Amino acid sequence: MTARTTPFFSAVIAVILAATPAHADGIAFVQALEQGSGVATGATMEEAFGRAVAQCTETGALEEDCIRTNWCAPAGFSVDVFLQHSEGPHWHEVVCGLPDEQIARTIGETLCDRDARPYLIECAVVQVYDPDGGTLMEW
Repeated sequence: MTARTTPFFSAVIAVILAATPAHADGIAFVQALEQGSGVATGATMEEAFGRAVAQCTETGALEEDCIRTNWCAPAGFSVDVFLQHSEGPHWHEVVCGLPDEQIARTIGETLCDRDARPYLIECAVVQVYDPDGGTLMEW
């Protein structure tokens, strides 16, 4: 038995693909704790992670310290949140593949809910990325 597509199904796929905005296929995030990070887009997961690790090492981190944390395809919108525990350690949490900027910002704010996470002494949305990996927050 072989899979076949009908002309109607093929036409529907063509319309969907034509209506889909041309954005990067995926987005990758890496972190080297206390050293640096990287964010990059690419047609494949390996391409995007390779670019993100290259950014990470530009800050002085060793390649093996640049930990792959997130990959989303399609890239969608992404939010990067900085968090610090009351005992000192700090980290970033990233959510990617989101449908729009407002949802990304809302998720970032939700991650900082002090009622849900009373141990945090600091939490802030530090960046929102568009589907092409462009930054939407100015500093």
